[in-house]
Amino acid sequence: MAILDFLSGKIKCPNCGTEGAHKSGEGYRCPNPRCQWFDASLAPGSATHQVMTPGGTTVEFSSGRTITISYRNFKGEVKTFNADPESAVRMKNHWSVKVQPKGARIVLSRDRIQNLNEVEDAFPKRVAPGQAWPTPRERQVLGYHKKYKSTSPLYEKIRAKYPNW
Repeated sequence: MAILDFLSGKIKCPNCGTEGAHKSGEGYRCPNPRCQWFDASLAPGSATHQVMTPGGTTVEFSSGRTITISYRNFKGEVKTFNADPESAVRMKNHWSVKVQPKGARIVLSRDRIQNLNEVEDAFPKRVAPGQAWPTPRERQVLGYHKKYKSTSPLYEKIRAKYPNW
């Protein structure tokens, strides 16, 4: 148990010993499905989770679905992440996704994802199948207006052509 775990309310479950349990007014809430104090909102892969932001406010991290990503890290350990496919952003040879339970954004190298085909099929596509990718000039216009949250007639024309960009 970490020194400041008592502040977040996360502790080991006294019944089964699982990390990530919460002490509530009426007892404990545990993420282990086999525990008597099981709470589905704490389990990996559940639909909604509350997230504490650095400013101290609580926000909901929710998604209609999740995908399991099997990833081999630099140490050679295989890690499993439950990610929100709607939050996926491809950056060259990496995928940036929000993972549960906290909604933290992580970046994963495509070379190390063990189930890459399954993962890429679940993530949103930027262009329709059979459609050509935007030209460098079109990508520049799309990127600029997305970054600065602005618009122009040219941007609207390109955006109509590539709605998922």
